[in-house]
Amino acid sequence: MSPNSDLVAASDLSVQSAPAQLRHGTLSLVETVGQSIANIAPTLTPALNISVVAGFAGVDSWLSYMIGTIGIMFVAGGIGSLAARHPQAGSYFVYIGRTLGPFAGGLAGWSMILAYLATGVAVIDGVPIFLSNFLAAIGIKSTIVPLWVFAVAFFAAVTYAAYRDIRLSSRLGLILEAISVGIIIVITAMIIGIHGTVIDPVELDFSSIKYGAVMNALPFVVFSFVGFESAATLAKESSNPVRNIPRSVVFSAAIAGLFFTLISYFMVFGIDNNAAAIGNSASPFTAVTDKAGLPWAAAIVYFAALISAFACALACVNAGARMLYSMGRYRFLHGAVGKVHDTHQTPHVAVLISSGIIMAVTLATMPLGYLNAFGYTGTIATFGFLFVYFLICIVAPLDLKRAGLMKTKHVAVGVIGVALMAFVIFGSIFPVPAFPYNILPYLFVAYMLAGAGWFVMLRRKSPQILNSIGLDMEG
Repeated sequence: MSPNSDLVAASDLSVQSAPAQLRHGTLSLVETVGQSIANIAPTLTPALNISVVAGFAGVDSWLSYMIGTIGIMFVAGGIGSLAARHPQAGSYFVYIGRTLGPFAGGLAGWSMILAYLATGVAVIDGVPIFLSNFLAAIGIKSTIVPLWVFAVAFFAAVTYAAYRDIRLSSRLGLILEAISVGIIIVITAMIIGIHGTVIDPVELDFSSIKYGAVMNALPFVVFSFVGFESAATLAKESSNPVRNIPRSVVFSAAIAGLFFTLISYFMVFGIDNNAAAIGNSASPFTAVTDKAGLPWAAAIVYFAALISAFACALACVNAGARMLYSMGRYRFLHGAVGKVHDTHQTPHVAVLISSGIIMAVTLATMPLGYLNAFGYTGTIATFGFLFVYFLICIVAPLDLKRAGLMKTKHVAVGVIGVALMAFVIFGSIFPVPAFPYNILPYLFVAYMLAGAGWFVMLRRKSPQILNSIGLDMEG
């Protein structure tokens, strides 16, 4: 055998023994948009989320959503700028770490892991609500299989899709969400047709707007948007991350904001401005369809909500797993979390850990009541997102300054974004909400302190790990 043959054999052996990597360049723009849209789960807002917003803002709910959309667009602009310059799976962990230092980056990653996994818990806690509303709408009072058993089986299917193929799960998420949103739009159009007009003098009476109530609803408005940024976690698997990720994030936020603003306007209009009926209901769209004389439509809407919940839970597992994967690659967490499946090219260990945590916490919170569990875990998730959104608005212009690309408009966008996110954070804790919502901020702080303690220990024992965030180690 010639020396050259030995070199070829050695090369083949090294290729065979090289660790598997994420499936690079697989996802198109449509598929990365699918990740963000599925994680937002627009259908869940008219199906459930709007109840809280309407409870605060009443007939001005549409205005809360419009203001929230503007604020989120400032955050989306910052994320788009960072995503174009740092196309890594760790996204927010990397964005913030490379500007504010590895400790801040570690905390950002820690916060986003909580945010995505807690959102997944909230969604699975909501599945029994959507199923029971659907069954009630078709006249079935009880089920042979307990609701929690259905939720477990439901989430097992989610985990399987996330484990097998990111391209399949991204496409599936977009298709399912498009179907469910389409159903909501068609039924809303029917309600508009019954009224014969789109003009509601009550909602458009700007002289009677209660701006304090509109602002108090903003923290819950933000929860409707969370997940719009999750396309950034798929940067390694995108075919053109520098272009596709910023476009996906901005487009997803804009289209969701338009949908939320219009659907909240027409839901309040459809129920003859009785916003309290929406605010006090665990099935708000049912109240609207009943008022319009379309009781059969509620069954379709809550079936659509189940579809949307599947897409959202899948997106949460995908995003949370990739945050865990990236932090494992950088050794902020155990290296095993950074492994990739040889065949499926998915971060299978991180997927299973994410799914296991979501399922365990879901089962632990269900005894609190499905609606209560949805509210508590959703609120915790919002804190995780808000912490990172706030930091993103600071980091985006600083990152451009370091590259010599910063302009006055970038500073303005950052300042406005910081101010808006600070207001939402403040509004989520003051005035102090009723128990147990009043203790949720402390639980979030305790979680973040635990992460901070871990990173301090890591800095002392292995300082080289913290410094690794300046390198592209994800593979």
